Amino acid sequence: MRILAVDVGTGTQDVLLFDTEKEPENAYKLVMPSPTSLVAQRIAAATESGEDILLTGVTMGGGPCAWAADRHLQAGFRVFATPDAARTFNDDLDEVAEMGVKVISEDEITVTAMSNVRRLDMVDFDYPALVRAFAAFGTDLEQVDVLAVAVFDHGAAPPGYSDRLFRFEYLAKRIQDGRGLAGFAFAHDEIPDSMTRLQAVASTAPQDRPLVVMDTAPAAVLGALEDWHVRAQPDAIVVNVGNMHTLAFHLRDGDIAGLFEHHTGLLDQAKLEELLAQLAAGAISHEALFAEHGHGALVLEQSTAPLGFVAATGPRRGMLAQSLLQPYLAVPYGDMMMAGCWGVVRACTRVLPWTAEAVEGALGAAYH
Repeated sequence: MRILAVDVGTGTQDVLLFDTEKEPENAYKLVMPSPTSLVAQRIAAATESGEDILLTGVTMGGGPCAWAADRHLQAGFRVFATPDAARTFNDDLDEVAEMGVKVISEDEITVTAMSNVRRLDMVDFDYPALVRAFAAFGTDLEQVDVLAVAVFDHGAAPPGYSDRLFRFEYLAKRIQDGRGLAGFAFAHDEIPDSMTRLQAVASTAPQDRPLVVMDTAPAAVLGALEDWHVRAQPDAIVVNVGNMHTLAFHLRDGDIAGLFEHHTGLLDQAKLEELLAQLAAGAISHEALFAEHGHGALVLEQSTAPLGFVAATGPRRGMLAQSLLQPYLAVPYGDMMMAGCWGVVRACTRVLPWTAEAVEGALGAAYH
């Protein structure tokens, strides 16, 4: 069985072609610029050449492309966007319009009106590009059995409702349903309506094979558990320090005892150490973290134990490199950058039970 796993982040998109007939360390891998950073580069090129831009396609990850669009507007050029593409910047299209973006319907895009406008397509999962990349090395992705994609999805909050609170309430609900980390993964036809970025991935993926989509942060933590040293710990804090968001789970005997999620840009080493210690002790405050513009915190099992084993993954895990916590730097199958990909591969065994025998035959039994 072959699974193409893609973990779409802010800085990079990490690609793993997992083949159950090979050792995991021999899986083919790519670490390439993220889709949002590629769109940002294209917007910057349009700014440099003095062209207006038209954004089409689907809702994708924001961050760099949103900042580039804002710089384009500040330079005095126009930004047009179809509704789905515009939701990359904000689910509320009135808010997008206030940015200065002109939201137009597909019917308004005419050759005459848009003849001097650079058109840019928005997409997180560019399957045709991956097909071309692998084909250059003699590998046919059409022979892949399952597609598995991880993206970070805030979800479409109701108008006037906090995006941060909506995101955290979603995290809490998935955990309280008792499905564990794999509960953040969905088959194509099971994606919640509010998860618009996951829906967008599903709409652009090939329809001829099963698709699993998952949130990136839980995928990275689940993938870190493929490192046998992390998996062996009966009580562990596993933290994914991403470029934009930091998510930490307290795992005890295979169960989730608590978690928090914050914006990485608002953290430094001392603050992150403090939050990890509070999480381990079951003393972390949702209200306090939310007031600091984080997403929130949840304690499911109270504990008086001091902070013990900490495992760190994610592109900004270096924030803890000199920490007195002496975190273990998780390296599933020898590569930290593939943690999210391994996580979504493992999640396939829960979402698509028929994959379990082959995957577990190659990787061993699941964490719990």
